[in-house]
Amino acid sequence: MVDSTILIDYFRKTDKNNSRLVNHFKSYDALYISSVTEFEVINGATPSHLEFWNQMLSRFINLNFDSKAARQATEIVQQLKSKRKSIDKPDLFIAATAVVHELTLDTTNTKHFIYIDSLKFCPNKTAAYSALAPAGRDVGNFGYSFINHHMYGQTLVI
Repeated sequence: MVDSTILIDYFRKTDKNNSRLVNHFKSYDALYISSVTEFEVINGATPSHLEFWNQMLSRFINLNFDSKAARQATEIVQQLKSKRKSIDKPDLFIAATAVVHELTLDTTNTKHFIYIDSLKFCPNKTAAYSALAPAGRDVGNFGYSFINHHMYGQTLVI
């Protein structure tokens, strides 16, 4: 599942082939976004860019923030409260959607999601992930070990 930051990164790059989004499209048969990600992108788009975003978003499987995700979001909030941490609602809803669908999340704003224990991140071998990892958090969740990614009922190891 990709976050809006990955989509915006693609949009802003002049060399689009050098983007994480292009790499994802080359690596996976299907990519997912949350309906909240769609809201963030469309809400921030200028009228002249809406056609681009409408075409781009049509290439993704859009997962709704539903009752299961709402319950998961409640669990995440409680877990974060125990750590004296908080998260903006859109990021909370995106994370909960990824967790309930057992998908990994790719984002350039790891700091927004880092304290969510149940969330898995896409592999990205940069020092930033280990540098951001809170004490006691398994760095393997940040791309240094194999993680499971679910598509079409099959588990792909990436």
